[in-house]
Amino acid sequence: MNLILLERSEAGAAGDVTLTGPRAVHLLRVLRVEPGQPVRVGILDGPRGVGTVTSVDDGAVQLQCSFDGQTAPPPRVDLLLALPRPKVMRRLWAQIAALGVGRIILSNAERVERNYFDTHVLAPACYRPLLVEGLQQARDTRLPRVSIHRQFKVLIEDELDPLFPRGLRLVADPAAAAPAGSLQPENGGRVLLAIGPEGGWNTFETELLAAHGFRSVGMGPRTLRSDTACIALLAIVHAALK
Repeated sequence: MNLILLERSEAGAAGDVTLTGPRAVHLLRVLRVEPGQPVRVGILDGPRGVGTVTSVDDGAVQLQCSFDGQTAPPPRVDLLLALPRPKVMRRLWAQIAALGVGRIILSNAERVERNYFDTHVLAPACYRPLLVEGLQQARDTRLPRVSIHRQFKVLIEDELDPLFPRGLRLVADPAAAAPAGSLQPENGGRVLLAIGPEGGWNTFETELLAAHGFRSVGMGPRTLRSDTACIALLAIVHAALK
């Protein structure tokens, strides 16, 4: 926990905050804070700042916070991910948020099991705390937007343009000749990265993506698990944007 994230409602008008629960436990048992000590804080989807410990009492930590005047823009990368197995998706939430994406678009595909969409891992009550965990690790405040789509064809043909109206669209393909970091969006634009299921996109899905502006990129001929590919590709694309 490299940044203590706060809901907007938790910070008083004067910047006073009272923490209990896991965040207070982290401050008390890991950082061993004392009155007068500064800690890094941030408002979800808002600015970062510094909180000064004013008191420690009965498992609660009082902070006096001051925040920067501006909020950082969201990450320039969005992710379209064919829904992996629930236990894999649960592991991925925090890691995706830590690497940095503006939006997570979870999609169906022929090789995605239909019962994956019935898991509790897709409930906001499950994934939101995991996204926050990733943001706190990466010292970011911008919570990724999440949308879930059970019909791949409808997503690509009818729903994708409002979600990602402009920018560079990439699809991961082990057979692609272009390296993942070799293509750049124009004028500092955004990137949408599509990653298929572990069995890969089928021919229809690949052709539909290509027809809607997706360009194939890869990391070599090795076929990877979806979680490994997701983390590696996000890191490569972010590095290329810098």
